Amino acid sequence: MTLVRVIARPLIASGFVFSGVDRLRTAGATAPQLKQVLASVTKVVPAATAVTGNEKLVGQVLGATQVGAALLLSIGRFSRVAALLLTVTASVNTLVDYRSADGSTAEGKKARRSQLLKNLSLVGAVLLAAVDTNGRPGIAWRAGHLATDARKNAAGFGKDARKQLQKADKAVRKTAADVVGS
Repeated sequence: MTLVRVIARPLIASGFVFSGVDRLRTAGATAPQLKQVLASVTKVVPAATAVTGNEKLVGQVLGATQVGAALLLSIGRFSRVAALLLTVTASVNTLVDYRSADGSTAEGKKARRSQLLKNLSLVGAVLLAAVDTNGRPGIAWRAGHLATDARKNAAGFGKDARKQLQKADKAVRKTAADVVGS
């Protein structure tokens, strides 16, 4: 792992750990903020009512997911999956923060815009972390090379199999000729 990754991943993760712990501590107080967003989700996906009905639990799950994924990202374990989870939770947090922020005054609008841009920057950072392969080939590259190797092996196997069939055919014909006497 390069020095940049060693430094950058914990720095990105630190804000998510703090935010997740804060959400876990104040899940009851942030539930009303989540209610608006969860109502929108329920309108789009009516089957999600069982999940979206308990705002406090959703807040706790979001907080725990943020803490866990941020810790995984910071230590470099399952960092791509962790970054994707952080992208989802950060997007939800961005939407909740934007909807619940005061936009009635000029200062409120300025603070709301500043918070939105900060959250979007964090989403961008974790998206970059999600596509970082740490110098190793990605899954798409590996799958492509595996398919190419399999095709080459199958073509080689086909030639060998044809040769074996031709030898077997000659042996069967010779044995048949010896038995029949022709």
